[in-house]
Amino acid sequence: GGVVWWCMVCCRLHPSTVRAPETLDGGRVAPGNTRKISQLKVRSGQRRILGGYLASQCDPSSTLCLPVKSDRKRKVTVTEATPAVSQILEDCHSMEESTLALAQTLARQTIHEESPPGSPRAGRSHAQILKEKVAGFRRTRSLNAPSPIQQFGPCGRIMKNSAMVMTIQDPASQRLTWYKPPLTVLVIKKVRDAMVIPPFIQLVKWFINQKRMVVFVESAIMDDPVLTRHPEFGHIKEKLMTFDEKKDDLTDKIDFCCCLGGDGTLLYASSLFQQSVPPIMAFHLGSLGFLTPFKFEDFEAQVTHVLEGHAALTLRSRLRCILMKKEEEETSANPNTNQLVLNEVVIDRGPSPYLSNIDLYLDGKLITSVQGDGLIVSTPTGSTAYAVAAGASMIHPSVPAVMVTPICPHSLSFRPIVVPAGVELKICVSPDSRNTAWVSFDGRMRQELCHGDSLRVTTSIYPIPSISAQDQITDWFDSLAECLHWNVRKKQRTLDELSDLSSDPYDEIKNET
Repeated sequence: GGVVWWCMVCCRLHPSTVRAPETLDGGRVAPGNTRKISQLKVRSGQRRILGGYLASQCDPSSTLCLPVKSDRKRKVTVTEATPAVSQILEDCHSMEESTLALAQTLARQTIHEESPPGSPRAGRSHAQILKEKVAGFRRTRSLNAPSPIQQFGPCGRIMKNSAMVMTIQDPASQRLTWYKPPLTVLVIKKVRDAMVIPPFIQLVKWFINQKRMVVFVESAIMDDPVLTRHPEFGHIKEKLMTFDEKKDDLTDKIDFCCCLGGDGTLLYASSLFQQSVPPIMAFHLGSLGFLTPFKFEDFEAQVTHVLEGHAALTLRSRLRCILMKKEEEETSANPNTNQLVLNEVVIDRGPSPYLSNIDLYLDGKLITSVQGDGLIVSTPTGSTAYAVAAGASMIHPSVPAVMVTPICPHSLSFRPIVVPAGVELKICVSPDSRNTAWVSFDGRMRQELCHGDSLRVTTSIYPIPSISAQDQITDWFDSLAECLHWNVRKKQRTLDELSDLSSDPYDEIKNET
């Protein structure tokens, strides 16, 4: 009338039963154990708690699982032990009181005991327990799937390695907060556009006079003739802090950033920060404005709302692109090109009339060779830029992924692919290629990729904290509808709007004749 648990014995012990001299009761083990023994693992030099027992100083390759017989009263009947198992049980006697108490706690948490007949918990299998846990899970409003259960069946589970754990915060809960009031703000405006000058001066004056913040601007705009001729610019010119993109490093100097322009202005702001990026608020004063959700008309209330910490964030991942020249790789020198991109890195055939022949590696393994005009490696943010024009899918910026899209491939079966954000891509010119290739980073820093050079692309740990006007979902779909006219189609008429199909359409013609 009992239940017998049989477990594997990796060291192939004789499947005899074991007499447990003591049980976990008040920190010691006493005869008449009322807990079941389900599994015993052995590791060299350490003690492992599994099923309420601890084992130590045994063969590191061995895993011992004791066959135990339990009756309906949850009592364990254990008989003779082999010498090896007896030694293990003797080691259990020397454990400290606190360790045994911990073993009791873990045993109660991780092992479900067989209950007496008539109990509401009687006869529940491992699968039933997992099913009840899943049924009790309430999905929150999240852009990521719920964290999967990490135990598979009675014995399998994912190996935990703290050095390889990546935590992704629920995007729905990503809100901006300031642990101290922001003091410095960087204001970037669209270049060569006179329409942006009045909003730029208005915003800068407001930051200086109303918010008492230190305003940083590009040194190049100080010589802009359209800006310098503006009558109000002279009053604030001396109060501005300037920086040079090629000389100054803005890391840890800027608390907040405002962009006045289009998507290109935000891409330029991203290039200024090659490490941690301050929160960026982008105002739509450009052409397309897919990444700029804010309207400038009511900027005072909107900026004040953000500075008070009431704003949603969209963490836009970036790509770390390292271009290793052949001579740099041979001499182990530091690469001259180490760039972070927000949209994409593009490898194309340049001015050559020949097809580009590019080898693509993923985590060191050759995946394919691209024969066509080139290759686009983009972030989810960049999926709505060059990649979508080349036939790729549009991916929400909160999805952790990297897109690989061929440009006009000379193949009918080469479709765009999406790979996990944690992989490393290596791109190089094939040895038998007739020509070299050219590479550009967010449309900038275009340079030649020669034979023997390699481009390594990974997801950076420094995303762009883009401030949302409403929330991540609404902003993105509004941009799809307004900027790209996604799924715009003339609506089909309803049946009520159609003419009577039962009548003869030629009756009217016959009457006229």
